[in-house]
Amino acid sequence: MTDAVTASALGRVINRPVARRRRAAEPCELCGDPLPAEHAHLLEERKDLVLCACRACALLFEPGEPGPGEAGPGRFRLVPHRRVRLTGPPPSELGVPVGLAFFVRRSDGTVVAHYPSPMGATRWEVDAAAWERLISRYEELRSMRTAVEGFLVAIVRGLDERWLLPIDDCHRLVALVRQEWTGMSGGQRLWDRIAAFFAELDR
Repeated sequence: MTDAVTASALGRVINRPVARRRRAAEPCELCGDPLPAEHAHLLEERKDLVLCACRACALLFEPGEPGPGEAGPGRFRLVPHRRVRLTGPPPSELGVPVGLAFFVRRSDGTVVAHYPSPMGATRWEVDAAAWERLISRYEELRSMRTAVEGFLVAIVRGLDERWLLPIDDCHRLVALVRQEWTGMSGGQRLWDRIAAFFAELDR
C-alpha cells in the first residue's frame, strides 16, 4: 500500500472512537445517504481503505450473501464488530522482533505482520509454518476473517494484551502511533494513549 493510500486510510479511522460513533450528518461513502450515529464499516480490499456505510449498503456485503461482497478479492468486505480478548504467545514466536504488532490474513492465504511506527505500519510476511502452529493451539484465531480482522499483540511498556479485533481498530492504533510519536521511544503521552486504547477495548 502506498504512503498516500496509507495516509488516506488512517485519516478515515484515527478519530473514530471505539463505539463507532460519528456525526449523523456524515454520508454513507457508497450511496451518499446520511449515516446514523452507529453504522457499519466496509473494507475496500484492493486499496485497503476503510469506508463508512449505511445499513442498506452494508447488507449487500453480509457474509454468505450472494452479492458483490462474495465476488472475490478486491471487492468490498464487511468489517465485523467482534472483539475477543485472547491469551497466547509473544510476537517473537511468529518471527516478529517487536512487542506491538498485528497480524492479518490476506485473500491469498498469507499472513502479514504490521508494526505500528512513526512512519505508519511496517509490514512483513509471517512464516506460514509458524502461523499454522499458532492457530493449531488457539481456536479463536482459526476463525479470524480474511482481511477484515486482525490479531493484535501488545507486550511492551508493561502492557500484556492480545486481541482478535476488527481491522479498523488496528488502523486506529497505527494512526495513534503515527500521530503521537515523539523522540526516540515515542514519549510518555503516546504510551499513555496506547494504554487508554486497550482499556477502552475492555469496556
